[in-house]
Amino acid sequence: MNCTPTALEGVLLLEPQVFDDERGFFFESYNARRFREAAGFEPVFVQDNHSKSRRGVVRGLHYQVSVPQGKLVRVIAGAVYDVVVDLRAASPSFGRWIGTELSAANRRQLWVPPGCAHGFLTLSEEAECLYKTTEFWSPAHERTLLWNDPALAIAWPLQGEPILSAKDREGVPLARAEVFR
Repeated sequence: MNCTPTALEGVLLLEPQVFDDERGFFFESYNARRFREAAGFEPVFVQDNHSKSRRGVVRGLHYQVSVPQGKLVRVIAGAVYDVVVDLRAASPSFGRWIGTELSAANRRQLWVPPGCAHGFLTLSEEAECLYKTTEFWSPAHERTLLWNDPALAIAWPLQGEPILSAKDREGVPLARAEVFR
């Protein structure tokens, strides 16, 4: 597994070793020992989530206060533009974002550490995302950062207006967001 740090502290891009042949392919999508060797730590995952979205859907930017979640995100069908925003006030990358394409074709995964907001835009006709979390979903602690906050200036590769849930339309800008101190 290749593990590449990103411009945000603690956010990692992971690329598995893939074995392709005439039958198809095989790779380990998660191996605790290999993750620990590559990343230097071993998260404990408590929940797996699976979402399916159609082209133009923006989900996020979601995070949880009090019980922050680390997430290991991958795409098993289609492609998304995946975005992480650092909400850790003590981090040198606080208030900054990174975006990268995750797809079934590139098989990349993104480690989103606790204290960051996460979301994505579906680029393909449909996309299915799987992600492991280090904390259980807690609706009482869930928060939504405004996906198009001008202060963040996220360069979403949109074609037209996005499809948003009511919760995501009502996200708060970074200036009013609960952050991690």
